[in-house]
Amino acid sequence: MLKTSKNTLDPSDWQDFRQQGHRMLDDMLDYIEHLRERPVWQPLPPEVRASFRQTIGDEPLDLAAAHDLFMQNVLPYAVGNTHPGFMGWVHGGGTPVGMLAEMLSAGLNANLGGRDQAPVELERQMVQWVRELFGFPQTASGLFVTGTSMANLIGVLIARTAALGIGVRQNGMPSKPRLSAYTSASAHISIARAMDIAGIGSGALRMIPVNDLHQMDVDALERAIAADKQAGLTPFFIAGTAGTVDAGAIDPLNVLAEIAQRENVWFHVDGAYGALGMLAKDIAPRLHGIERADSIAFDFHKWGQVPYDAGFILVKDGALHHSTFASPAAYLKRETRGMAAGSPWPCDFGPDLSRGFRALKTWFTIQVYGAEKLGQIIANTCALAQHLKRRIEAEPMLELLAPVALNIVCFRYRSADADRVNADIAVALQESGIAAPSTTTINGQLALRVAIVNHRTHAGDIDALVDATIAFGKSISGREPL
Repeated sequence: MLKTSKNTLDPSDWQDFRQQGHRMLDDMLDYIEHLRERPVWQPLPPEVRASFRQTIGDEPLDLAAAHDLFMQNVLPYAVGNTHPGFMGWVHGGGTPVGMLAEMLSAGLNANLGGRDQAPVELERQMVQWVRELFGFPQTASGLFVTGTSMANLIGVLIARTAALGIGVRQNGMPSKPRLSAYTSASAHISIARAMDIAGIGSGALRMIPVNDLHQMDVDALERAIAADKQAGLTPFFIAGTAGTVDAGAIDPLNVLAEIAQRENVWFHVDGAYGALGMLAKDIAPRLHGIERADSIAFDFHKWGQVPYDAGFILVKDGALHHSTFASPAAYLKRETRGMAAGSPWPCDFGPDLSRGFRALKTWFTIQVYGAEKLGQIIANTCALAQHLKRRIEAEPMLELLAPVALNIVCFRYRSADADRVNADIAVALQESGIAAPSTTTINGQLALRVAIVNHRTHAGDIDALVDATIAFGKSISGREPL
């Protein structure tokens, strides 16, 4: 019998390792099955926080002991987005299926940068499915990335190439033409960061005011474009949003597409979570115009419930996408046979040469649950938001602060010192473990922001949030609200 070499990281006793692996898997399945018995979130005790300040050690730790430390010091103090009461930010809840697929991916340890391999073909299958979902042509390209922040950056870089030509990659930004870009005041900060990283500068991004529905004001957009052209600038990029961060609004995508086409400007859609509303029959019509985008950025790890991370960028002009990133190198030489076949590779469409197998957990999620079921989950989160809206409108102590477009609800507890009281309510709710909303500012007023994304959330969780908000509000304000 062959003995395991001492210069390997494989276990010396596979049977013992297998037993420990089953224990670790069972512990995580137990965790997911019994989420409701746990608080949504709890703060780290000082001693737990201090345990992460140790210096690196030379001596190995038994796998079982390391697992026990994880169960004791990590698992109980995560942010809690798997929990049905997590409503603070647009985080998907993940699924047991996705978790198992991630295990398979880790075991395979495939580098999805390229080479002729089945994992790359599976990612290409996912690109095809996404093309079909958004009505894009066969020539469209797509790529899994960490998240929409990276996808937005890729969208800006491709638009920059479209405006300035491929020479910008070698020569950098010219002094002329001076580019200008446009998005709404409610857009995600990653759009401005993308402009910064791309070397164009966040100062070239015009933040267009929003209307009463928190959508981009298209008249203000057209005025801004006209003013920039008059000043000698070259408009090159419009970013619409499908599901804004604060209120979940959808910009008038079809109108933005018309303006972009008329002005010969790249039309990008930041659909971080809202774009996957295309899976829901009652939400998809509200995304009319998204099919006209030049590029779409979104996350499967939000409404798609795929475990983190699984962002995606879809680009209508696949050839332009390729020319924006493809780089010849001897170690990346392509062949027609052997492992170096199968060009173009995923690394030709983004900045990463080393890429994880994000496509697998997404593929498993869609295969096992089906697109129709995922669409129903999306529709249900929006229905729950309407339930919360009705509860708020029925409670004289509460006040709705923004229209409920999709699955995000912004409201507050009425009080003479409302900003302070609601900030304290948010923390009290989080620390109670009952529910975890976040806060934002709507029309200058601090709001409790509830994002209903988790497939595990039901009406009882919404009712518990409302009841706890009123109870904490009374306690914190010290008197009946105005």
